[in-house]
Amino acid sequence: MKLLILGGTVFLGRHIVDCALARGHEVTMFNRGKQNADLFPQVEKLRGDRDGQLDALKGRRWDAVIDPSGYLPRVVRQSAELLADAVERYVFISTISVYADYKVNGIDESYPVAKVADETMEDIGKAYGALKALCEQAVERAVPGRVLQVRPGLIVGPNDPTDRFTYWPVRVARGGEMLAPVGPDFPVQAVDVRDLALWTVQMTEQKQTGVYNATGPDYPLTMGTLLDASSAESGSDARVTYVPESFLLEQKVAPWSELPLWLPGKDNAGILSVSVQKAIAAGLEFRPLRETVRDTLAWERTRPGETELPRRAGMKPAREAELLAAWHVRS
Repeated sequence: MKLLILGGTVFLGRHIVDCALARGHEVTMFNRGKQNADLFPQVEKLRGDRDGQLDALKGRRWDAVIDPSGYLPRVVRQSAELLADAVERYVFISTISVYADYKVNGIDESYPVAKVADETMEDIGKAYGALKALCEQAVERAVPGRVLQVRPGLIVGPNDPTDRFTYWPVRVARGGEMLAPVGPDFPVQAVDVRDLALWTVQMTEQKQTGVYNATGPDYPLTMGTLLDASSAESGSDARVTYVPESFLLEQKVAPWSELPLWLPGKDNAGILSVSVQKAIAAGLEFRPLRETVRDTLAWERTRPGETELPRRAGMKPAREAELLAAWHVRS
């Protein structure tokens, strides 16, 4: 197949390019050339900007386009309308954050999506999910009946720029007493970027359409299981102290960023327990958790030290020690 990738140099897009090349596809990348521009020297690279600088795409044809870099409906609409007659399939990488709320477990693809009163607003920080839902709708309007909408959950593994998953294996590997949220049965969902990339390419090959939640794994994953796998892979002596949600909120711990994978309250109960049965039935498979942990730790060792590159998520050691001391006084 001839595949066009919009982006393709950072995380999921990068692994999609890797996977597509490994499966013998002809790949063209379209991006600004500002991040990891030296990647994939064997691949055709078209330069431009999704927002108004799409001339390099004009007059070309591909079997499919995979779009992992669209966040604003206005911008996504431009590429979708331009490519509507240039591709057979448009694959848009969305997110499970599109849903209106997370008050129930097992949310499937039919659940209502979030809305925003002003559909022209472009504040991704305030309306990430609602804007992604509008992006989905823009693509479907431009390429009706020929769209595959992939809604990933937390994407993890090598090259993850967010550090939300990476924090936990790295923290366990450091050893000593460590703080974790709620308890060992606290639910977690995540999908290895390589599994998601492979499945996305396979679905594109099969000319599939429709909407699919795409997170994982295919069993109930918990915080305790993740930390145990991290300990096993690193040989760590880490001792986990679980603290209740009430204490974390009282101490003003920032959910999801300062303490990754934790979101408080009943209103967030379903965000890490969405249904992925439709994607599993369509062939989404998951590598062992320990493999993801092992490869994440190996990649982490190739990165600059924390003094050169502050991590984007996770708790600083001094803050963790302070919270643990306060908890032991309390308990």
